[in-house]
Amino acid sequence: MSLFGKPRGEKYHTRNIDMNTYDYDETRFVVEGTLTDFRHKEFRMATGEERSPGILHQMIVSLLVNKESLEIEDLQVEMPVIPRGDCLETIHCLEPAKGLRIAGGFTAKVKDIGGGIKGCNHLVALLTSMGPSVMQGYGAYYDHKIPGFLLENFSLLMNTCWTWREGGPLIGILEEKRRKKENG
Repeated sequence: MSLFGKPRGEKYHTRNIDMNTYDYDETRFVVEGTLTDFRHKEFRMATGEERSPGILHQMIVSLLVNKESLEIEDLQVEMPVIPRGDCLETIHCLEPAKGLRIAGGFTAKVKDIGGGIKGCNHLVALLTSMGPSVMQGYGAYYDHKIPGFLLENFSLLMNTCWTWREGGPLIGILEEKRRKKENG
């Protein structure tokens, strides 16, 4: 395949972020995120240590999320693969995220909690990418349990992207469907 008019070159690095949402109990669901960095070639760490190809980082964040408020009630962090032992010193850096709601400003709050020397850039990257996944899981859960949930709650979608912009065609369709439903 061509990239910028030239065939792809050798691959050096792959980052995968995987998200899954699971039912937990009547009032909560779990969102589990995994970040994996894979090096495809032999490499040197910044300190000069030589490393073989393979996984450089693998981190897992599990969130216990309230189904109504979208508040993070609890979180767990696992770091199965890390480049240095002292990385484990950051395993609790996201603890202050307990009690945060997945809502506007979430990303900035997470960066404030664990960014820079306060924590781990990889854990922050994973948790900030989990916010939209929580919303997707929330919508998928309620759409499955309560048919028509998103029609009744399309404000959850409004202004989340260009396609779902206020005054745009998709919001217009949902508004019209809601009016028809209300008017019988």
